Amino acid sequence: MAGHSKWHNIQRRKNAQDAKRGKIFMRHAKNIYTAAKDGGDPDMNPGLRTAIEKAKADNMPNDNIERAIKKATGDLDGVSYEEITYEGYGPEGVAVIVHILTDNKNRTAAEIRHAFKKNNGNLGETGCVSFMFERKGYFLILNEDDQIDEDTVTLDALEAGADDIEVHDGAYEIYTAPDQYDDVLKHLEEAGYAFEQNEITLIPNNEQAVSEEASEKMHELIDTLEDNEDVQDIHHNMAEAE
Repeated sequence: MAGHSKWHNIQRRKNAQDAKRGKIFMRHAKNIYTAAKDGGDPDMNPGLRTAIEKAKADNMPNDNIERAIKKATGDLDGVSYEEITYEGYGPEGVAVIVHILTDNKNRTAAEIRHAFKKNNGNLGETGCVSFMFERKGYFLILNEDDQIDEDTVTLDALEAGADDIEVHDGAYEIYTAPDQYDDVLKHLEEAGYAFEQNEITLIPNNEQAVSEEASEKMHELIDTLEDNEDVQDIHHNMAEAE
């Protein structure tokens, strides 16, 4: 994990995302819908439980959450969504993975392809960049007031089964194997920690430094993709400036 920090990306995008509340709710609804296909009881479905927790963290109303679950379990009539993963390259060869949940894959494919082309990137074949990333459990704990002792949180994280912890100004990032995610989550919750973000996600094995011009273009690509309501997650390996 050395050299990588999701925290830098999260810091940059937090305020911009707050201005897109309606679109954020729609993405959460799609995530809940997909997770609930494996069962509508969050106590028996960790994926659904995580999706609901993330939705509630963004203040999504309970009615919206319940409606998404009912659509997935067949209790409500609704559209059928399809999960698609696109891989490609941003400016100066930055590796990009985009997870999609759509009810019209032809429309979405055209929109994603246009977003890449407009911002000096291009879509690639399946598998062209996925080998550059690793699935990891991820936990972000804020420490903006310096009230959480570094030694304590490090010991708690390692005892919980975490693989790695990174210390930043104002935050701790904890990484774990995907199959240890639930155990680490339970252990840290019981220890009293609150998470700004927690999920199983993709972490790049190595980051790629780019020119200032390419960095600006890459952020334009991210902004364009985030404006697409079918986009659920975006992963890339561009190194963010400290």
